[in-house]
Amino acid sequence: MPETENNLSSVRSRRVVVTALGVAQTLAWASSYYLPAILADPIGASLGVPRSVIFAPFSMALLIAAFAGPAVGRVIDRYGGRGVLALSNIVLAAGLVVLAAANGIVSLFAAWAILGVGMALGLYDAGFAALAALYGHTARGPITGITLFAGFASTVSWPLSTFLNDAVGWRDCVLVWAALNLVIGLPLNRFLLPLPVRPAQISLARAPSIGWKPHREMFLLAFVFAAAWFVTGAMASQLPTLLERAGASPVQAVAAAALVGPAQVAARLGEFLILRRIHPLVSARIAALLHPLGAAAFALIGAPAAALFAIFYGAGNGLLTIARGTVPLAVFGPASYGERTGLLGAPARAAQAFAPLLFGLLLDAEGVYAAIFVSAALCLAAFAALLGLRAAPAR
Repeated sequence: MPETENNLSSVRSRRVVVTALGVAQTLAWASSYYLPAILADPIGASLGVPRSVIFAPFSMALLIAAFAGPAVGRVIDRYGGRGVLALSNIVLAAGLVVLAAANGIVSLFAAWAILGVGMALGLYDAGFAALAALYGHTARGPITGITLFAGFASTVSWPLSTFLNDAVGWRDCVLVWAALNLVIGLPLNRFLLPLPVRPAQISLARAPSIGWKPHREMFLLAFVFAAAWFVTGAMASQLPTLLERAGASPVQAVAAAALVGPAQVAARLGEFLILRRIHPLVSARIAALLHPLGAAAFALIGAPAAALFAIFYGAGNGLLTIARGTVPLAVFGPASYGERTGLLGAPARAAQAFAPLLFGLLLDAEGVYAAIFVSAALCLAAFAALLGLRAAPAR
């Protein structure tokens, strides 16, 4: 009986951690990464700068998060994620306050520089590392769990930001997001996340920096995530335009693009219920093939396949988000997980930062089907790289 009670208590504790971190992750994504999609126009109109200029400091923020990722991961490896994630809410709130006070392009860059640090401290890489520090090889389920919550970040961010912008203006909207980080996110991360209790694992984290060893596996995975996140950044910014240029009406394009979010969540639920029984590398390989399959259908059928294309892309992206946390854990183990995922995530964030501009130029210069071909080819290259990784037995 005592052992059964301990197991039940452990399950309940894990559910509390996953729920708390999932809600906190949803808030962190909603109040940073997803803001420009809604607020770029009102901010640009208020400051007298073109909408495209608003995305330059946002891209800079993604690059700052990329460069800061490995250092953040090392701290989580050594001390656990509670303090880092709690600090992220404070830094995000500070960046949002500076953004609310912005009166020109310089202050806009300053605000997004702070937000970039907050994103490094508080988005998926930090959350995954915190779970790996807590649960080691068994962190796959919790990692999937928090992505189920945060899959709704855009669903929360875009309607709420639109409502607040219409009701009180973009500056007060941003201040509301800052307050939510302090009132909701900070207590969740600070008081409901435990510290790691495995001294052996923490001692491993005190070893010298891992760098890119083992080289082959690290470079292959870095390429996989960079290719996948380039496609993600491209589709996030260009999908409705892409569908319209392929012949879909504006209503059809928006309706099809709206299917991406539900497809992501459905795929993550499938991972949680079904695919968790197979090795994470197998799940990642399936994910890498979904976007090319949707692209093939779109190329053959055209605009009538817009919804199918969006669903396949969304499902693949949803699974690859989980793979970003679970595949390094399966291939390398939990030791130095935070630093390793920070290194692996740096090229991905950089690719994501430049994707909207580069993909837009490709779309304008070469047309819809050339752009779709390039995105599908990147995913197929990622699939080939995943085939080069050894699928060690899942633990």
